[in-house]
Amino acid sequence: MGTAKIAITLDEGLLKKLDSLVRGHFFENRSRAVQEAVSEKIARLEHSRLARECAKLNPRDEAKMAEEGMSVAAGEWPEY
Repeated sequence: MGTAKIAITLDEGLLKKLDSLVRGHFFENRSRAVQEAVSEKIARLEHSRLARECAKLNPRDEAKMAEEGMSVAAGEWPEY
């Protein structure tokens, strides 16, 4: 996947911390630091969304559906 150049605005205090990490070789450069931060945040959001959706499931209903699915003979399953 390609990359795109964007412009962002950061609080001065945050920028100083970011530059300190770059100087300390924790990140290659500002762009890489921002890219990793955004990527990690998106991954956390996706993970928490999955957890919220799973919390909505009723374990008894899920077990019942799984058991019903196992009772169907293999010959009755649709072909894919």
